[in-house]
Amino acid sequence: MVYFSKFKMVVAVCILVVSIPATSQTPGYYKDIFSDGGVHLTHDTYLDAAENLGLSVEYLCVSDTSVQNGVMIGTSEDSNGHLLYPDGQPRFRMIYTNGGQSTNHGYSLGEVGRERVRAFYNNGGSYSGSCAGAYLACIHYNPTGTNTAYYHIWPGRTESTGLADAYTGHNITSHSPLLAYFDFGNDLYVDNVRHNGGCWANEEIDVPPRTEILLRYHTPTRPAMNGKASTWAWKPDRTHGRVVVTGSHPEIASSGEVLNLMQAILLYALDGVGSPQLKAGLVNGETRIMDQSTEDTIPEFTRIGDRQYHHFSIDIPEGEQQLLIELEAETGFDFNLYANPGSFAFENEAQFVSTSEGEMHTLDITTQTSGTWYIGVECATTVDDFYYMYSGLTEVLNGVAYHITATWDTVEVVGVAELAGSPPGFEMYPNYPNPFNPSTTIRYELSEQTSVALEVYDVSGGLVASLVNEDQAAGKYQVQWSGTDNYGGRVNAGLYFCRIRAGEYSKSMKMILLQ
Repeated sequence: MVYFSKFKMVVAVCILVVSIPATSQTPGYYKDIFSDGGVHLTHDTYLDAAENLGLSVEYLCVSDTSVQNGVMIGTSEDSNGHLLYPDGQPRFRMIYTNGGQSTNHGYSLGEVGRERVRAFYNNGGSYSGSCAGAYLACIHYNPTGTNTAYYHIWPGRTESTGLADAYTGHNITSHSPLLAYFDFGNDLYVDNVRHNGGCWANEEIDVPPRTEILLRYHTPTRPAMNGKASTWAWKPDRTHGRVVVTGSHPEIASSGEVLNLMQAILLYALDGVGSPQLKAGLVNGETRIMDQSTEDTIPEFTRIGDRQYHHFSIDIPEGEQQLLIELEAETGFDFNLYANPGSFAFENEAQFVSTSEGEMHTLDITTQTSGTWYIGVECATTVDDFYYMYSGLTEVLNGVAYHITATWDTVEVVGVAELAGSPPGFEMYPNYPNPFNPSTTIRYELSEQTSVALEVYDVSGGLVASLVNEDQAAGKYQVQWSGTDNYGGRVNAGLYFCRIRAGEYSKSMKMILLQ
């Protein structure tokens, strides 16, 4: 039988993942923290330090290996599991690993599960853990050899303190970055931290460069561990996340300096997530199709996940430009579109935004700002969660396909501006479908008999196809274009312009031909 509760369990079998909503959501991630209380780990379902900071947390509390691995490794409904987006990017800002039996937990995940954690960290997600969580991050607790059950994301070694069921003091190093978050009474000391068989960082063997010692044990009655590194951090470069782990158990505190210590550990880890990465630089007028699946292993073209951002850049030449950015995704999902000159385009930082509901968005910008622009695509649709189960639009877990096109200087290049004072009753309507493959229908209406020229141009202004060139009577018309040129040849996928000239009336519209 499976039991569900939001409180700590005393029964032997516990299967639980709880998701607590955040007071604010960090752009680009499903939630802030994935708390691993899986097989052979403590099944905590509430982390005071995170909740008091208003962070969003998904708690995994499970003693069933198959359920744990369905969450952390994946299922047919969610190929990457909860930790990763379809393109392998971290779905949470950080993994926090509880105390417990480190080696047994690592083996319960298997090599595929351990690789999920490594991919999470290598692609920019941070990692924190207490006691067993600290062991799991390292190479081994022995001075030689490799523990294959461990993650090896901090390529250093630990050593067991041999101290169980006790409380320890910790001296804060004078240069510790944790002091940026709390002053801890201005005495560089935290007392009465729970300790139960944890470790220290071995500073004599295999110490990775850039390892930061944040605190040291203060245990005068136990000289062997006194002064050893109790809490440490490591971030090798800007693309990886930050590891921040401790050999003790500050996570159990609900008040005071020990609570502040755990909060500072979480905040320092969260502040160390990897920098945003570009998917690609977009080419003027060229449609980029993002429709690959996880199994295709082409992250530069892979679908987007729930609450995820994909980032693109464009290089705008000098002078006033008419910049048009067009986004269309699979029907039934909500997207947002952002653009920013000079820096990544996020919800609260972008100068230009389109955030209405739906899968189609356009930004039409007149700008004199040249140089690199950044485009942010956000999938705003997410799942509903209850314990470890997701419901709602779970299709988003394997990603949503979309395509994006950026075009600049199009009015000058193609020369399809509408004429002022066009006569009433003349109209060209949006083609359907758009984007299209293999064909699309162009519709227009004439209020009187006139000469009509209906033509298709490419982004360089070159004539591709002449669809109509004759006098036509008043009425409604439909013309089909099958993506061929004047010679019957199939044209390449991309952006095209359809222009109508009917007497004094002139109008153009953009059409996207898919592969």
